[in-house]
Amino acid sequence: MELDTIFFDLDATLYPESNGMWAEIRRRIDLYMHERMGFSAAEIPALRQSYYKNYGTTLRGLMANYAVEAREYLGFVHDLPLDEYLRPEPELRQMLLSLPGSRWVFTNSDLDHAQRVLAKMNIANCFEGIIDVYTLEPYCKPMTEAYQIALRQTGTSDPRRCALLEDSVSNLATARDMGFFTVLVGSNGIPHNFDRSIEDIHQLREKVPELWK
Repeated sequence: MELDTIFFDLDATLYPESNGMWAEIRRRIDLYMHERMGFSAAEIPALRQSYYKNYGTTLRGLMANYAVEAREYLGFVHDLPLDEYLRPEPELRQMLLSLPGSRWVFTNSDLDHAQRVLAKMNIANCFEGIIDVYTLEPYCKPMTEAYQIALRQTGTSDPRRCALLEDSVSNLATARDMGFFTVLVGSNGIPHNFDRSIEDIHQLREKVPELWK
């Protein structure tokens, strides 16, 4: 079946995890929980793992249990000097624009962060739109409802005509179960049963030619 709608995760997918920015975002999440909420450094890893398992993201767990305000939290964790991590990506831009069908960013992050990242990479106008944490609320990936919202936002009724590119195995698993064509990005040898696996987004045309058919 033809794939005519392609969803791209943002962080650690459109840019490589190896550039250090995603690690800095995770560090700032820990810093928020320690400095703003008073959790000890020792208890944060287990708490975050529990929230990720039960709520999909640390933010959703904190909102459910401590009434954390999303905009304040996201403003803190995304307060980054993007110039240290990102640069224009002309080859990626050309590849994205060559894809047939529609292209969307589908992220558990917020619109402001996504727009800043895409602008730094000079790929903002490669996408029809951004489906962000506020579009998805009160859900987030990997909740099935989040994917249903994404489909409605793009006017797509059949998930079998959609592809999702993601670094998160759990987020891809939901998409796979719904019928999406799934591509694990930055696999680093992770065992998986998705349709394709690439180490870096720049390998997309070489290793996932189905997207151009």
